[in-house]
Amino acid sequence: MTGRQSFRGVLVDGLRVQFGAVEAVTGVDLSVEQGQSMALLGRNGAGKSTTMRVLAGVVPPTSGTALVGGYDVREAALEAKRVVGYCPDVGGLVPRATPWEHLQLSARLRDLADWEMRGRALLERFDLGDVAHRVTAGFSHGMSRRLSVVLAALHEPEVLLLDEPFDGVDPVGVEATFDVIEDARARGAAVLVSTHLRDLAVEVCSEVAVLRGGTRMATISSGFMAGDDGARAYRALLAG
Repeated sequence: MTGRQSFRGVLVDGLRVQFGAVEAVTGVDLSVEQGQSMALLGRNGAGKSTTMRVLAGVVPPTSGTALVGGYDVREAALEAKRVVGYCPDVGGLVPRATPWEHLQLSARLRDLADWEMRGRALLERFDLGDVAHRVTAGFSHGMSRRLSVVLAALHEPEVLLLDEPFDGVDPVGVEATFDVIEDARARGAAVLVSTHLRDLAVEVCSEVAVLRGGTRMATISSGFMAGDDGARAYRALLAG
């Protein structure tokens, strides 16, 4: 088994991702410690989702280093995936399967024991209890987003990656996602949230990394990014 490094959060150094002639990520550096939550903030195409996919083991990095839970996503891919809970920005659900069947599959793949009570509690928290045995094909975008967060959180991962978890989600779902993030932080997990919603990012995360054109422009405390002053600072970073 590949050795595990002492830093158990998220560590990204000089990350670059290229698809053919297109560089989706051109140099991102991040560090999220255990018990900390950070937001990746930026417009569509800023490189947020690509960075998250690298950390989740979905997309390989072209160059640079990416560690999750102390594992290198390239050299210890399987070990890295085991410590991660990942909510992708799109997809990830089986249309003909119910939420409960999704939970059963996730528990089986991860060899989880005594997961049913936590699974039911998460579905209720996200207002999905009444549709637990309904196929997801007819779910709204917001319902699918909520279920994706539930699946990411089920096994209480060491690293929680939530890519656009608030997109199309109602206030109940937003509050439930906040609770999941706070629960994860309380047990010492590192949390990375990708979003284009500045107000929600600064409310739930202690730091914000602003991405533009595949590059990290700045990492700023959430307090500085809040309110009207934060909105102006954010616009300035996006404008360059």
